[in-house]
Amino acid sequence: MTSIEPRLHRRAFLFGSASLGALALSGCAQSDGYMSLAEAEKVYGPVPTEKFPIPAVDVTKVPDRKFFRATVPYETSEAAGTIIVDPANYYVYRVEGDGTATRYGANVGRDGFRWNGDAYVGRKSEWATWTPPAEMIKRQPEVAKYARGMPGGLENPLGARTLHLYQNGKYTLYTIYASSDPESIGSGVTSGCVGLLSQDMIHLYDRTPVKTKVVVLPA
Repeated sequence: MTSIEPRLHRRAFLFGSASLGALALSGCAQSDGYMSLAEAEKVYGPVPTEKFPIPAVDVTKVPDRKFFRATVPYETSEAAGTIIVDPANYYVYRVEGDGTATRYGANVGRDGFRWNGDAYVGRKSEWATWTPPAEMIKRQPEVAKYARGMPGGLENPLGARTLHLYQNGKYTLYTIYASSDPESIGSGVTSGCVGLLSQDMIHLYDRTPVKTKVVVLPA
């Protein structure tokens, strides 16, 4: 099964445009290099201008401050703009091309649902409709009511923004999506998809055109 499993009120099933702009962290990071909770409250504040206004993240529920957005040194041969998913460490990187990357904390696929390889962003969606695949419906009959699609909204598991990953012209069913569950960051909870906090996902989405290369590293 290769799609995320939504939660009841975006949680129970999981274990089944206002850009915030780039943040220069040098002046607001604490001595350990991570964003302070006070700064995080600003970065992950509410986004009232969305079609479905996004509430502020309770940053105290993010398991570790290392999962807050940061600009970090990152050496790679990949071109600027490439997205690199590091499921072993629960990070997503956007390569900036100057020896740095923007790093986001993420949730990733749980055991048995992980994958790796090269893909690309085949399409982008705002407040996408979510449709559970047949395999998920077999595993979780309670999602059958969404077989014809769950409209976009705050309760929709794909959230405010979705990057749909393709290989060789075909949709893989994997996505990078917006999560409103801060406690899920830094854990393996999905059916293979990768979730960023909604504010981080909007930040990444706005900087990611269709056809962007995505590299998913082995877990």
